[in-house]
Amino acid sequence: MKPERFDVTVVGSVNIDLVASVDDLPRPGETVSATGYAQFLGGKGSNQAIAAARLGRRVAFVGLTGDDAEAAEVRTAMSREGIDTRHLGAASETPTGRALVLVDSAAENSIVVVAGANGHVSARHVEDAGDTVADAAVVVAQLEIPLAAVLAASRAARGAFVLNPAPAQALPAEILDQVDVLVVNEIEYEAVTGRPLPADIDALARELAADTTLTASVVVTVGERGAFVWDGHELTHVTAPRVAVVDTTGAGDTFIGALADALSRGEDLVTAARWAAHAGAVSVGSLGATTGMPRPEAVHASLSQSAEPPSPPSEAP
Repeated sequence: MKPERFDVTVVGSVNIDLVASVDDLPRPGETVSATGYAQFLGGKGSNQAIAAARLGRRVAFVGLTGDDAEAAEVRTAMSREGIDTRHLGAASETPTGRALVLVDSAAENSIVVVAGANGHVSARHVEDAGDTVADAAVVVAQLEIPLAAVLAASRAARGAFVLNPAPAQALPAEILDQVDVLVVNEIEYEAVTGRPLPADIDALARELAADTTLTASVVVTVGERGAFVWDGHELTHVTAPRVAVVDTTGAGDTFIGALADALSRGEDLVTAARWAAHAGAVSVGSLGATTGMPRPEAVHASLSQSAEPPSPPSEAP
């Protein structure tokens, strides 16, 4: 009997996040003292998988840990979230990925990523996952793994393929052509398009309408301002609620996991983005990338407290 398909399959990175709290981020050549320290499960891929799983989706993960002691910690943490890890392999004689994170008193962060085993995820690993990728309602990938694995995921996905091109870099046409929903922040938008993000929503709508290299729907996250959602015809501004911020690490990954959650449930892109904006806003209330990732009840509560609908769409001429 063919197994039930997954709602969301994430093909991506998994790290251990080493998080130090500081009063101010150090300048070049400066040494500062930490005011706190913690260690969390991280990596854009695992963060996004956890965000979707917390919201009730059946989630699978495709990727690699190392063969170190931290690998067991990773697997235990992901399994505790209900994530299927049958296709989370282990690279021999390679450490599990790391992220060195500094968070200052204003909740700004600085992050250095050490790829470790993530750099060894290949097209073969994706192909070996078979129906776990092919039959998922939504497949999510990022760029903390090699492009060959991302391309394999895009080609294998028969559901919606959501790509978060982070860390930011230009993308080959063979990948862009496979993307259904491209989720970028301002820096990633410029890296992918070669142009800075326009400040004016109407100018952005005209620019996206004229861009022949982007056939996907595009979601541009703009921090506390929410997101701009381009469905191929109209650009809609989805606002985010104002909240007290402890740590923004993982807010973008929460947004993407929540977006995948909503899309897998059949929501349209604007509705999914509004759900994701509120999930991301809830997540910044705790230190660490995954600590504040919400359950559905918290997102519903945030939505119910916000009477502001998405702004009217800006239609390209």
